[in-house]
Amino acid sequence: MFTLKLATNSSGARAGIFILLLTIILPFHQAYSARAAAGAGNANKPLEPIPAKLVVLTFDDSVRSHFDIARPILKKHGFSATFFITEGWDFRTNKQHYLSWKQIAQLHRDGFEIGNHTRDHLAIRDETVARLDEQLAGIETRCREHGIPSPITFAWPGNAFTTNAFDILRRHGIQFARRGGAPEFPYELGRGIAMEPGRDHPLLLPSAGDARPFWKLKDFVLAASQAKAGRPAILQFHGVPDIAHPWVSSMKEKFAAYMQYLADHDYQVIALRDLGRYVSPNVEPADSMAIIRTRQIRLKADPP
Repeated sequence: MFTLKLATNSSGARAGIFILLLTIILPFHQAYSARAAAGAGNANKPLEPIPAKLVVLTFDDSVRSHFDIARPILKKHGFSATFFITEGWDFRTNKQHYLSWKQIAQLHRDGFEIGNHTRDHLAIRDETVARLDEQLAGIETRCREHGIPSPITFAWPGNAFTTNAFDILRRHGIQFARRGGAPEFPYELGRGIAMEPGRDHPLLLPSAGDARPFWKLKDFVLAASQAKAGRPAILQFHGVPDIAHPWVSSMKEKFAAYMQYLADHDYQVIALRDLGRYVSPNVEPADSMAIIRTRQIRLKADPP
């Protein structure tokens, strides 16, 4: 709040300046008010108990097969999901391997969530965190251009992260952010762990599994079955398949079998934004890394 004194005796000049100020300030005030109202509504709504078999389904990297292959399989089962969008690599020119914004907008209209994965798929570490603001804004701008709400969830590119990014993410309205299974588990195997609400920071939620091309159904079941009462399991996929990034690809037949398993075993499959029905984004542990260190110690003493 501030007070502006106009050094003029002209009522017409004062009126003109007042109108000019309104045109500058009002859009920012409206955007802030809308976001604040949405946040207040979520805060006032009582949280639901976290049921067993609650799975959060996420897809990274704007891969074309998300639309052509994953989308119809998800719609067949009535599953929700979050698609984390980036314009990294040769997204702008290679429409054989990457989504178009028209397809991304259709995913939104289908009811899927569009999340932020940075404009350039920039790994966010201490040395790059100063660029995060522009990276988030780049995707937000493109979403607005295509009638998509500003994202409220984020996936750490390359599963790199730094706690020094939290304030920037919050300023952009990010409520939940998903990382990988590391550092508790080695990156290469795609292993992970179900989140522990209240102990895992809302901006450092672990993946219970990050699908790999060598996975079999038993590997997927190992990840999904961690979804117990009180502990949702976040599952991370890339392309189905992912020709541009074969080390994280999942073939169509395997992915279809994974989704059929969830359907056959009565899993509830949601987008990351829907986690807000069960977990408050405002409840943060005093030490965001404490649960990670605890798991590392436990897993070292008792390897899975």
